Amino acid sequence: MVEFFREIAETSLGYSLNNVSDIVIVSMGIILILIAVVSIFALIVQIILAIKYHKYNKKQNSINMTGENIARKLLDENGLEHIKVKKSGSLLFGNSYSHFFKKVRLRRLTWKKCSVSSLAMASQKSCLAILDKENDPDMKTRIKLTPIIYFGPLAFIPLIIIGVLIDIIVIKSNSFTFTILFTSLGLILYLISFIMSIKVLKTEIKAQNKAYEVLKNNNLATDEELTMLKKLFKLYNIQYVNDMVVALLELIYRILQIIAVLQNNSSNN
Repeated sequence: MVEFFREIAETSLGYSLNNVSDIVIVSMGIILILIAVVSIFALIVQIILAIKYHKYNKKQNSINMTGENIARKLLDENGLEHIKVKKSGSLLFGNSYSHFFKKVRLRRLTWKKCSVSSLAMASQKSCLAILDKENDPDMKTRIKLTPIIYFGPLAFIPLIIIGVLIDIIVIKSNSFTFTILFTSLGLILYLISFIMSIKVLKTEIKAQNKAYEVLKNNNLATDEELTMLKKLFKLYNIQYVNDMVVALLELIYRILQIIAVLQNNSSNN
């Protein structure tokens, strides 16, 4: 069994792990399998979400308003005239709300369409801006730590490279002290990013619930449309949780990689 997991780990890393303990090997193998399983499940959810999104984007909403007009209406009625509503073709931002740029972004697919998908995305992202205005505590925390949430994981590899360069070029040491130090810093940022992702999900769900309330109380959506919105948002939430689980598994795997490297180096020395 250990050899089976060893083969999986060595295939993934591309080098031998003969000097690494069995417990680390088994752990790495199990984590890699879990990452593969969760990733496959996430892909299935993404496909279902894309189908639902496309289906609801072909169905005209009952108020015959575009995503842009819906967002503008909800923002203006809540004293947020200064928040802009912009079209986004970006894969990074997509349908989103930015506290820093004071804008609600809507994808091209929902921007000018009078669809149920437009109704869902425009209302939910506008409600994030409303939560921001109301000083929702979870929203305030999310805003403060936004840079770490989105860019923390991206800093991991650059920090390792910086640590290695300092050890090899500046310090000229084989102890790899700075490599370990900067790697630890990268892991901390990664962990903070994961923890804060939970806060992001919480605010997204709050905005979804607020959107239901606003649309229902103002007769901006039928019961059928509200049901469609709930289905769409549920898929988004599942996808987000999947991404969080994959991120956590990747974090654990990175830690195991570091342990494996340290064990290999220790044996070689």
